[in-house]
Amino acid sequence: MTVPGSARWVFPRADPPGLRRVLAACAAVGISLGLGVGVAGCANGAALGLVRQACQHVKLSLALYAAAERETDAKVAAEDRARAVSQLQTASPLAAEAAGEAPQWQALMATLAENSRLPESDLVPALQQQCLVAQTGGNPIPGVPNTTLPAPPGPTAGG
Repeated sequence: MTVPGSARWVFPRADPPGLRRVLAACAAVGISLGLGVGVAGCANGAALGLVRQACQHVKLSLALYAAAERETDAKVAAEDRARAVSQLQTASPLAAEAAGEAPQWQALMATLAENSRLPESDLVPALQQQCLVAQTGGNPIPGVPNTTLPAPPGPTAGG
């Protein structure tokens, strides 16, 4: 039904059937997609910031661990190892929060969660690679193999 004074009343072809509805629907979908991408980008940016904070603690932990390995005094070496573990424990909640915001950081979270079960020497390669990815903005580094954790100690799955 046309209403006197509307564009359709004056110009019958001004609004072909359903054109305004189709355009409005397309605009709504476009705005929704744009907002979704924008919000996801913010979440990834926040997650990357958290991962970089966690990796600062990891970097300090690895330096303390390396110093402990070179240390000849057993007491000083034990103190350095304890401080190294403490830094990993400080990094763990940051990585967990980042993994909650962007799933690509779940590997770092899982590796840090293993610091109470595995010696740091087993975690070093994975932590180094995962934090190297964080330094590059979260992009995989070509030519660097995926580092995985060693199998947990205990009975094998097949036996």
